[in-house]
Amino acid sequence: MPPFREPTRSARPPRRPVSRGAVAAVAASALALALAACGGPSPSAKDATDRGAAKGTVAVGTLSNGAARQTTVKVPEVATIRAELPKSLLARGTLGIGLGFLPAGSPPLGFVGTDQKTVTGSEPDLGRLVAAVFGLRPQIANATWDNLFVGIDSGRTDVGFSNITDTEQRKEKYEFACYRKDNLGFEVRASDSWRFDGTYRSLAGKTVAVGAGTNQEKLLLHWRDQLKAAGRTLTVKYFQDTNSTYLALGAGRIDAYLAPNPSVAYHTARTAGTPNATRSAGTYSGAGATLQGLICATAKKGSGLAKPLADAVDYLIRHGQYAAWLKAWNLTDEAVPSSLVNPPGLPVGNA
Repeated sequence: MPPFREPTRSARPPRRPVSRGAVAAVAASALALALAACGGPSPSAKDATDRGAAKGTVAVGTLSNGAARQTTVKVPEVATIRAELPKSLLARGTLGIGLGFLPAGSPPLGFVGTDQKTVTGSEPDLGRLVAAVFGLRPQIANATWDNLFVGIDSGRTDVGFSNITDTEQRKEKYEFACYRKDNLGFEVRASDSWRFDGTYRSLAGKTVAVGAGTNQEKLLLHWRDQLKAAGRTLTVKYFQDTNSTYLALGAGRIDAYLAPNPSVAYHTARTAGTPNATRSAGTYSGAGATLQGLICATAKKGSGLAKPLADAVDYLIRHGQYAAWLKAWNLTDEAVPSSLVNPPGLPVGNA
């Protein structure tokens, strides 16, 4: 699936004086967009290994403005996995990591950090961990969603770490090493004891908000029809933006909000300890009841990268760095037991 983005607010904020720093940030953003429009990804100014981390360590969750708990993770180079890489990659000494989070960013997956230049997020951080296993220096290139794939196709980047769902259609051009569940999540008030039990029956009598035109809306409307056929009700609500949705949740006008699970994780982390605290009430596969959707490292078909990528992720799973990465970004409930190479993906035509 394309990476979700925090929707823009429809309400106009109060006018504030514009600082020279803000003007510079806008100019930098415009330059990045111009580069992306030309088909080339926009490299971040620095990657994790350039921010003072010693060789063999990766700083996870840096500059995240509260979206993650910063954690320093030790990651040794693994010679047996490094030996699986194409010789051209070893000779270059870098791993080109493609992201698709321009123009606005998508917390907690990928966004510009508090220094206003470094790309942070769960996706680039896993790319940095994998690069460390390979003994390669990570080169982060952020672009628009479309130009992310242009970069992989052209060879300007080696692998995409950008919330990319494994689909059968994408397998025509790409190979996958999967590392995270592709889940939707129910967000409720922290004081609410309700939990989604994995079936539509637990939604009977509830009022749930959802974004229009999304995969989660399709699922929710299907569940509503099933409940109606059984003589039960499910009320589906729509709001203009996320602020309005969360205001309604806090006021008790809705019982839950169904959204991409990383979005739920991000918002619950940001509201923890506040009067408007929320929590996750359960998850559901974004691929539906019959298939667990998976998020995967994505390389050009025939590149020979899928197996070493999967072996690197498996190494991180076995030795604890993977769990530390997920915990730092509040995504533990999306853990997979192992990395699968080209597993069954969403069928052609699936939402």
